[in-house]
Amino acid sequence: MIEFTEEQKMLRDMVRDFAENEVLPIAAEIDKEERFPAETIEKIAKLGLLGIPIPEEFGGAGLDTISTVITVEELAKVCASTAITVDAHITLGTMPILSFGTEQQKNKYLPALASGKYLGAFGLTEPSGGSDAGNCKTTAVLNGDEWILNGSKVFITNANYSGTFVVTAKTQNQAGDSIISAFVVERENPGLSIGKSEKKMGWRGSDTRQIFLDNARVPKENLLGDPNHGFSQFLSILDTGRICIAALANGITHAALKEALKYTQERVAFGKPIYKFQGVQFPLAKIATKLHASRLMTYSVAKKDDAKENVTKEAAMAKLFASELAMKATTQAIQALGGFGYCREYPVERYFRDAKVLEIGEGTSEVQQLVIARKLLEEFG
Repeated sequence: MIEFTEEQKMLRDMVRDFAENEVLPIAAEIDKEERFPAETIEKIAKLGLLGIPIPEEFGGAGLDTISTVITVEELAKVCASTAITVDAHITLGTMPILSFGTEQQKNKYLPALASGKYLGAFGLTEPSGGSDAGNCKTTAVLNGDEWILNGSKVFITNANYSGTFVVTAKTQNQAGDSIISAFVVERENPGLSIGKSEKKMGWRGSDTRQIFLDNARVPKENLLGDPNHGFSQFLSILDTGRICIAALANGITHAALKEALKYTQERVAFGKPIYKFQGVQFPLAKIATKLHASRLMTYSVAKKDDAKENVTKEAAMAKLFASELAMKATTQAIQALGGFGYCREYPVERYFRDAKVLEIGEGTSEVQQLVIARKLLEEFG
């Protein structure tokens, strides 16, 4: 059983009401037009949702991972594009600074990120990288009081609306060995440029672009965290990110199940609503059962994350299970609606397109299985 505190219940109810009244009415429109919902994100910022994990001293709400999961899940029930915009800003664009930044960096960047003055973005994947995140080609060389960065990052969520980019680049330690370090790159740093908007199958209301670092000059003090542990720091951030991707998947699964149930109770064939047929009932019953299990898994690992426990294995499990379930659920919803499920008049085809990337982003399903398998060896090997 998932038990929320009174504060978490109030947050859930507020986000749910906002999602149904402000996000849902334009969800199909922003998907069709491939338009970033700037007006909605501005309203979300005013509600304080962009600063959920940021301490109050920096202008945030000072809430926990469970609260972030609640927010992402509720938004995803009506619009995956809006959900991933908020998710990526919080978990990927903000958490690295909150977790590893100096007091100076926190004071400089967190208030703006919490207020929604600008969004945050995260740059790890490179054109030649993909699942091989350690194959970093971007370099950073210290030159006096500045780092000179060269390279590029792809699939950057929120890129065109971000004021800060947390990116990885190869540096050298005192022994001369190459290591991966992390940097806060500001939008106005000379040498940073932003590419065209990607034309995507799903999440079409989310902004996704490539960024280019051409002798980008970044202040020396913008090195983020311990330079010898930049890569491991990024991996730990992905743990929380994967929990929230699981929440986003659960939201899509919920939406697909809800639409399928609604349609199959209204659609009459052979003299009765098609929901009366076991061939329709049973697959939906299985989806509902797995969704219950997926939500339990997601909130369980979120609770462990709040307790500062290592959640690498459980986060990978939740992301793997929830994302694959979302794909199955949206496929089944289309099947339940028949030909209408294939038409844009009904939202299940959008849910289907939005679900697919969940098996790819923040580590493919294959990568999640590798992570789980390695952790199993540590435990039982």
